[in-house]
Amino acid sequence: MSNNLIVGFSGNTSRPSSTKRFVEGISEALAGQLGLRHQVFDIEDIGASLSSARSVADLDKNARRVVQTIIEAEALVIGSPTYKGSYTGLFKHVIDLLDPADLRGKPIILTATGGGDRHSLVVEHQLRPLFAFFEAFVTPTAIYTSGRDYIEGQLSPVIDARVNQAITEAALLVKARSGSVTIAAE
Repeated sequence: MSNNLIVGFSGNTSRPSSTKRFVEGISEALAGQLGLRHQVFDIEDIGASLSSARSVADLDKNARRVVQTIIEAEALVIGSPTYKGSYTGLFKHVIDLLDPADLRGKPIILTATGGGDRHSLVVEHQLRPLFAFFEAFVTPTAIYTSGRDYIEGQLSPVIDARVNQAITEAALLVKARSGSVTIAAE
């Protein structure tokens, strides 16, 4: 099922969040390129019922709506702040509630934020294997940012180029999945 929506989901556990802002910017740009709407959620949007949930059915009505919106999205932009070399625990708990088939074939852009270069492989060593388990179509280009990747509040040219590359890849995946692009076999 599709909802003509690009959904961002950020594993931040506090607001305001640079991770959520980063995910929102990418979601908005991808949606704009595809002529779709976008919406971004974070852990706060899931709410208090998350901590005791063992399945999606255990979540309150609003949290179930958020999870259903994620599942039905045309594509996802996933982001997490980096804590001790990995994504946040509550972010993982949300993902653990999903059925493996829920994200099969779904185009996903992976992002993470952190305090320095020491955590830069979190997207490759933590997030990419997680979504490979779900058989999602993760873009080849993932993006990690730290505070030094911003110049006067704007993304550095290197990070901006990675963002644009990931958006291009995701747009191609969304179009191919919807059948609006034909991939020629060689």
